[in-house]
Amino acid sequence: MSFEYRQDWPAPSRPKPIVIIGAGGIVRDAHLPAYRKAGLLVAGATDLDVGRSNALAADFGLPATWESVSEAVAANGTDAVYDVAVPPGAITSILPDLPDGSAVLIQKPMGANLADARTIRAICRDKGLKSAINFQLRFSPMMMAARQAIESGLIGDPLELEVHLNIFTPWTLFPFLLPMKRVELLVHSIHYLDSIRALFGTPKGVFARSMGDPRAPGFAQTRTTVILDWGDLRRGVMSINHNHQAGRRFQSAWFRIEGTAGAMMVKLGVCFDYPRGEADELWYCPNGGEWHQVPLTGSWFTEAFMGPMRNLQRFDAGEDDHLFSGTDDAFHTMALVEACFTAMETPAVPLQGD
Repeated sequence: MSFEYRQDWPAPSRPKPIVIIGAGGIVRDAHLPAYRKAGLLVAGATDLDVGRSNALAADFGLPATWESVSEAVAANGTDAVYDVAVPPGAITSILPDLPDGSAVLIQKPMGANLADARTIRAICRDKGLKSAINFQLRFSPMMMAARQAIESGLIGDPLELEVHLNIFTPWTLFPFLLPMKRVELLVHSIHYLDSIRALFGTPKGVFARSMGDPRAPGFAQTRTTVILDWGDLRRGVMSINHNHQAGRRFQSAWFRIEGTAGAMMVKLGVCFDYPRGEADELWYCPNGGEWHQVPLTGSWFTEAFMGPMRNLQRFDAGEDDHLFSGTDDAFHTMALVEACFTAMETPAVPLQGD
């Protein structure tokens, strides 16, 4: 059995060229390959490190580079869409320089904390920006199909959503995370929390713990447990361990989704043997039936990265009536992350001794 659901966001009919602000690894590894596959034109790039933007332009055949954001804006105005792929602390200094009313895709997270997210949202509203956050996992073929299956009632009333990761992530690939006080939830599991919201809606509250591990020295957190509270019907939990060092056999990275009429399993392939990864998978089983694998049209890396930009381009042109990961919606993902960190400060209930 296969899902007859669209797994990729429709392409814009009149796309604008894209201006890249920030020429880091995620742009090189995911953004530009995805835009090339989607047939979207990239006008050029700018970065604080001019050598890095020049190297990006040479490797991908970009027609232009600019030495500053203001120079890029002067050359393109509102005739381009801006892809702001910078660290969270730099977002609020860049957005004011973009043209009022322009379309902008902002790299996740939406700032370093909820206060930053609130500032980013205010700037976008004041400038009339058509703004979205690059929460691309919710745009992946597997998650788009799973979301539509839930919305169409295929699994009945949603009951269970569990995210379980027991993998080995080579944290040494990300030395920029070492000085950060918020790591695992803010830069990794934020994807899962955002997709949970897209699948099951925003929970009312959370319980959470996130901690470091001697097997990943220097990183603030690499293990996380979250319990999500929607009330008496839906149950949600995340169990995340990035430090499993006993080989591939018992590694796991999946979403388990169950309802009154059926269940789905989603394999997050990129998490295995990162950054090489394995294939994503989506499986469905009706109650009392057999498991069936659903053919996928692509993966989280890199096809999912086409979705946020396509949606933004279509919204800018009036072809879509909403932004699926717009800043107003993404703010609630940041609020969920902030609630997790607040919950970490709440003491556990002590046992009653004799």
